[in-house]
Amino acid sequence: MFNSLTDAISGSNWAYLIIFAIAFLDSFFPVVPSETAVITGGVLAGGGELSIELVLVAAAAGAFAGDNFTYGLGKLFGPRLSRTLFRGKRAQSTLTWVHGALEKRGGLLIITARFIPGGRTATAFTCGLTAYPWRRFVLFTIIAGTFWALYAGLLGYFGGKTFEDQQWKGLLVAFAIAGTVAVTIEVVRHLRERNKPGLVDDPPETVDEND
Repeated sequence: MFNSLTDAISGSNWAYLIIFAIAFLDSFFPVVPSETAVITGGVLAGGGELSIELVLVAAAAGAFAGDNFTYGLGKLFGPRLSRTLFRGKRAQSTLTWVHGALEKRGGLLIITARFIPGGRTATAFTCGLTAYPWRRFVLFTIIAGTFWALYAGLLGYFGGKTFEDQQWKGLLVAFAIAGTVAVTIEVVRHLRERNKPGLVDDPPETVDEND
């Protein structure tokens, strides 16, 4: 597995463009493994094959561009795209939750959702759909993208430094930590939603497919 990842993100100059592209795509196509790419880039940087500074810049820029692209999709195409991007009961439930949460803690939600695969897509799309102020959205996506890049990139970097002679171990440790963080955030969100009835507002009629 490690060999296939490092083949895709090699020590060439294309590595940074690949990291940018994957972070960008993951913002509206959640099956793309952006954390995997950034962590792997960090591990390679820890081994001296890449520049950690450029890995972080590429990841943050890709995340920022992708989030704002998804915002534009929500603003321009709205309900039609929601059926494509959010298929299934769980995806629709996430979209509904985001609608209510945006009204109560929009900035915090935008930042937190960047660390939840799928959640970042629903949040950015819903911000565009509900005309959440774009200037405010830009500010929070800069913060979110920067923290996310630092988190994933440095996690891989220090893992690569610690296991410099066996980089696959650093990769596994970084993945384990990242997975634990993502699961913890999702569990906390679920518990808060379940224990606080009325926290989530009804979604606007524009995304109610039963109307």
